[in-house]
Amino acid sequence: MIRLSTADPAFPTRFQALLGMARETTEAVDAAVAAILADLRARGDAAVIAATARFDRLTLTPDTLRIGAEEIARAVAAIPAPLAAALDFAAGRIEAFHRAQLPADLATTDAAGLTLGMRWTPLDAVGLYVPGGKAAYPSSVLMNAIPARIAGVGRVAMCVPTPDGVTNPLILAAAHRAGVHEIYRIGGAQAVGALAYGTASIAAVDRIVGPGNAYVAEAKRQVFGRVGIDSIAGPSEVVILADAANRPELVAMDLLAQAEHDEAAQSILLTDDAGFADAVAAAVAAALPSLPRRAIAGASWETHGAIILVRDWTEATGLVNRLAPEHLELLLADPDPVFAQVRHAGAIFLGPWCPEAVGDYVAGPNHVLPTGRTARFSSGLSVYDFLKRTTWVRADRAALAAVGPAAVALAEAEGLDAHASSIALRLA
Repeated sequence: MIRLSTADPAFPTRFQALLGMARETTEAVDAAVAAILADLRARGDAAVIAATARFDRLTLTPDTLRIGAEEIARAVAAIPAPLAAALDFAAGRIEAFHRAQLPADLATTDAAGLTLGMRWTPLDAVGLYVPGGKAAYPSSVLMNAIPARIAGVGRVAMCVPTPDGVTNPLILAAAHRAGVHEIYRIGGAQAVGALAYGTASIAAVDRIVGPGNAYVAEAKRQVFGRVGIDSIAGPSEVVILADAANRPELVAMDLLAQAEHDEAAQSILLTDDAGFADAVAAAVAAALPSLPRRAIAGASWETHGAIILVRDWTEATGLVNRLAPEHLELLLADPDPVFAQVRHAGAIFLGPWCPEAVGDYVAGPNHVLPTGRTARFSSGLSVYDFLKRTTWVRADRAALAAVGPAAVALAEAEGLDAHASSIALRLA
């Protein structure tokens, strides 16, 4: 892992190199994705079926693209009761937090007599992409689908790849609990294309959300504009601020919890104690061999992990704002002063009893968060991603007389005579 110290004269250069470290895939897939999308637009279902046979080794027909109600019911029934209870517990907390986000409409009458307002309305249809294989996370189904339902989206369609025909029952159970019953057994760029452009069997949607591999990310990039998307998600990341009062093995496990996601994930510790930094590094090395995903976590920690020794927490906060991490843990007895100075982070976890993993499952706020320093300008998924704002204006003759002359003057200055006349004629 990378070891840095702010006391090192070379620190600015080395930290800048850490910021610039490329963790996203370098695989060039744009041409391949463009070909898949072009084929889909030309042949619809046939292209989806052909791509699914090629990439997922699964032969489908238009009648078997969709997972039926009986198959979903069997999956729900197969979930062990304690796991079903945990899923329901998590869903309830996610629902409660996102319901609290629902905004109120706005209406106000100003001094000129115009009534001005803003109205929130849900999207008509949303597509939810759920990865398969090693990245099959039922918690992500809840995090993506529940805000859409709370927002009032009329239709939520879900695509999940089932390589070799193998379906993850917990994914279907999570979808059922989240109120999603339109589910297709397709993935990859072809699934994104089907949701964006529509086929005979799959109606198009207005927005596509959910993570995926390089092909899915590129497909979302290419269909953006035709439909909305949530983001182009990169590898997961966590930054942890911890002092020597913490147990090294707990901090080590928090670092590894992020590292086990993906070889390209990144875990960074900032501490003001050199001995504690050494203890955490040793604890990571000791814990790695016992992890089932030790190869993934080890590759992530070795290549992208970092421990940074800082002189004080003010200095650490400045580094956090430059890192703009997806997740930030403040494992401090009094985290509030640091918390107040953090401007850029996707989600923040306060105090030694609040590991990031609680946010992945049961805290309530969404775990779909900005990665790759995009927390500088973007936010995590929420109810707002499934709502639109529409402004409205109401005016009578007196209100138009109060504001109209200024509008006429501005329209004439811009050379837009019809604009000016549409107001002036009413003022005559």
